[in-house]
Amino acid sequence: MIGRVLLPLAALLPLSADAARPFVTDDARLTTAGSCQLESWSRIYRDRVELWALPACNPAGNLELTAGAGVAKSDGEPGNADYVFQLKTLFRPLEADDWGWGLALGTVRHPAVNPGPNLHGNSYAYIPLSVSLADNRVVMHANLGWLRERRSDRTAMTWGAGAEITLGGRWLGIVETYGDNHDKPFWQFGVRYALVPDRVQLDATVGRRLSGEEPDRWFSFGLRLTPDRLF
Repeated sequence: MIGRVLLPLAALLPLSADAARPFVTDDARLTTAGSCQLESWSRIYRDRVELWALPACNPAGNLELTAGAGVAKSDGEPGNADYVFQLKTLFRPLEADDWGWGLALGTVRHPAVNPGPNLHGNSYAYIPLSVSLADNRVVMHANLGWLRERRSDRTAMTWGAGAEITLGGRWLGIVETYGDNHDKPFWQFGVRYALVPDRVQLDATVGRRLSGEEPDRWFSFGLRLTPDRLF
């Protein structure tokens, strides 16, 4: 159960700054150099709930380090956890009315599947590409990547595409689709609100698997903290 619930999402988790929550598709940006950020959110399905927390730091300026965890709990079952570790760097940072790209490498571990030092999990890599239009009023993101699922000994090509659109004031609109070459893709849309501009953001989305069953539908609520330089 935990593998089906978390693996398709964890392999594409948005771990970077600025375009991050509530995107699954990553962007060509990093969290502030010399600082850290925290992204946390919940996904609420009809029969289960996922809770995630992903702190990330950028100590040197062009290397973002992320280490976090997610917990899934289904009705009548004990909760199970996944752990995410990722490195991300940029070869061309995104600027207004320009484009950028980079590379991310990571792993997801599943202690509930196989306790002990040899944990089942995923290894993955992807290229984030972002394009800024109309002085950042529209920013588009695309990912193309590779995923190795250790438990099933399966390799997949992963992809994602999304856009953030300025709606006015502190509001942004979010639309996105993502998936891999083996299964039906997911989609989601929603909004992000800057409670404190550049520091505290709230978001909410609704999504499901394309042509999926009703239990696939979710509602997501997130909080993102991005403090200024810390060290």
